[in-house]
Amino acid sequence: MIVYMPAVLGLAGSILFLWLMNWVLLARHETLGAQSRLPRQLVMLALTVATLLMLIILFPMTDSTRGQVITLLSVVITGVIALSSTSFVANVMAGLMLQVVKSFNPGDFIRVGERMGRVTERGLFHVEIQTEDRDLTTIPNLHLATNPVTVVHSTGTIISAELSLGYDVSHTKIEELLKQAANQAGLQDAFVLIISLNDYSITYRTSGFLSEVKNLITARSTLKKRVLDVLHENDIEIVSPSFMNQRVLAPNRKTIPKEDQLPEHLSMANDVTPEEIIFDKAEVAAESENLRVEIDKLNDKVIELTQSKKGLSKDEKKDVDSDIETIERKMKKISSDLKDKTDNDTK
Repeated sequence: MIVYMPAVLGLAGSILFLWLMNWVLLARHETLGAQSRLPRQLVMLALTVATLLMLIILFPMTDSTRGQVITLLSVVITGVIALSSTSFVANVMAGLMLQVVKSFNPGDFIRVGERMGRVTERGLFHVEIQTEDRDLTTIPNLHLATNPVTVVHSTGTIISAELSLGYDVSHTKIEELLKQAANQAGLQDAFVLIISLNDYSITYRTSGFLSEVKNLITARSTLKKRVLDVLHENDIEIVSPSFMNQRVLAPNRKTIPKEDQLPEHLSMANDVTPEEIIFDKAEVAAESENLRVEIDKLNDKVIELTQSKKGLSKDEKKDVDSDIETIERKMKKISSDLKDKTDNDTK
């Protein structure tokens, strides 16, 4: 029994050690996002493997048997890695690469192929996005690493609308009106491009800078609405030159709808933007990420102030301690807000 005592004590100590490290690295940091948990999970994996090797060394057996067990364990680990290298390991490595590159963060709009949405979570194996249908789509990290990813810049982006008009209207007038529509849609630095000269029509593209990307979908729709309104107000039809209607109309009759005014109680009924409904989880992820960044900055400030106390007088140290307490209270408040957001998101 005494022979097995080191192995038993080692096993008990290993379990206690792994539990303690799991608490230090993961369990007590409930507000950490998937991206921040990734390196901690890798550390726990490495510690688990190291602990397993230590137990093999402590277990009473001959040197030859111990060598065979370690060799067997190495073969098993190598085989698992080899068999899953096309998915498991590849996605892990791709996830590490994406974390180093940091091309996008939770809350950003990204497009991968035909998929577009706001990032809600970045994990060890995948990235989760919330699409325009409010559904959650999981994209493997390997797919993101091997395909072009378009990221909508958080400081603003260009949005556009295209339409075709006949050759009977001067492009100079059209360009001026389309710029006017973009300005009315709240866009900055509006410009118009002629995309193509078709057989029967000209394709125009009106564009402008949108500074608030959270309302991207609404802004695109608003731009198209303003294009319709401005052109119709200026007596310009938006129809194909080959347009035919079975109704008998006077030659000078234009197909421009009359402007309808909704009752005030209906026009004010919908105060919620579509993005607030569609990207609810992505918005929470973006706000949580901003809170984590703020906590990191405040923590760095505390470290800086603590280091600056060296060589100060007693009164000066009191002032620094007061500043540190103020920052720590702010950090505690932000951490509480972050925990509330995380708890509400998981319900």
